[in-house]
Amino acid sequence: MKPCLPHRQEAPRPSWRGPAGSTDCHFHIFGPYDRFPLDPGRSYDPQEASIADYLRVADALGIERMVVVQPSVYGTDNRCTIDAVQRFGRDRACAVAVVDDSFDDTALRTLQAQGVRGLRFNAVSGNGTPLDQLEALARRIAPLGFHLQVYLEGHQLPELAPRLAKLPVQVVIDHMGGVRTVDGVEAPAFQALLRLLGSEQVWVKLCGYRISSSGLPYADVAPFAKALLAAAPERCLWGTDWPHPSLYDVVPEDGQLFDLLGEWAPSAAQRQAVLVDNPARLYGFG
Repeated sequence: MKPCLPHRQEAPRPSWRGPAGSTDCHFHIFGPYDRFPLDPGRSYDPQEASIADYLRVADALGIERMVVVQPSVYGTDNRCTIDAVQRFGRDRACAVAVVDDSFDDTALRTLQAQGVRGLRFNAVSGNGTPLDQLEALARRIAPLGFHLQVYLEGHQLPELAPRLAKLPVQVVIDHMGGVRTVDGVEAPAFQALLRLLGSEQVWVKLCGYRISSSGLPYADVAPFAKALLAAAPERCLWGTDWPHPSLYDVVPEDGQLFDLLGEWAPSAAQRQAVLVDNPARLYGFG
C-alpha cells in the first residue's frame, strides 16, 4: 500500500486569525504507531501526525477548540482519538467516534464519558460502519445526545437524503457532501444537500478542498460554500481536515485553506457563527 504524503512541516501563514473560541471541527491524529497500530482493513497508509504537530497549526490559525474525528484507518478502535481528546483537554476538545453493532449500550455510555459527541459513518474510505445500520444506531444514540456524521460520495446523496432527514438525531454531512464542482451547483447531488439543509437537524462541514475539480487554489469551491452558508448559516461548520490523509499529489497549505474560509465568510458575524457559535451549540462547548 502506497504511503500518503506527510503533512506540511512549516507553520501556516493565514492573513487573519479566528475569533476567540474558534473551533476546528474536523481533523485526525495518527499514531504513534507503536501505541496505536493501524487497522489491517484500512484503504490507505497515513504517516504519523502527532498532537504537537497539530497544535502548531491550531496556534497559527487561532484555533482554541478541537473536534478529533476517528479516521477509517483505525476502524472501530477509537483509542488514538480518545487519547487525543484527553491530552488536548476535555474543556476544549471532544471526539467523533466510529462504532458498529458490536458496541452495547454500556460501551456507548463509556464513549460519552470519554468525550465522544457523535458517531461517524464513512462510505468513502471504507473500514467503517455499514450504512444499513444508520437507523438502528441513530435510535440507540438519541438518548445520549450524540449526532451522526456521514461521509458520502455526492452521487449517493439524492437516494440517501430521505433516510437522513428522518433520523431522530442531528446529522452532520462531511466534506460538503462529497459533491463534484465540475457538475455545478444545479447538479442533483448538491441540490439534495441544499434540501437537507432545509431541515433544522442537518449540518454541513465546509471542509471543501476535496470537492474541487480544478485543484489548487480551489477557487471552484466558492459558489458551493457560499450557497451552503446562505442556506443554513447557523448550521455550517469548518475544519482543517489536517493532516489531509489519503492524498498522493499535493497537500493543501492550512493557511490558504483558512483564507478560503475568510473569502466565503468575509464578515465578522459569519466567521463568529461558523467558527464559534455553531460548533458550541452542536458539540456543547462553552
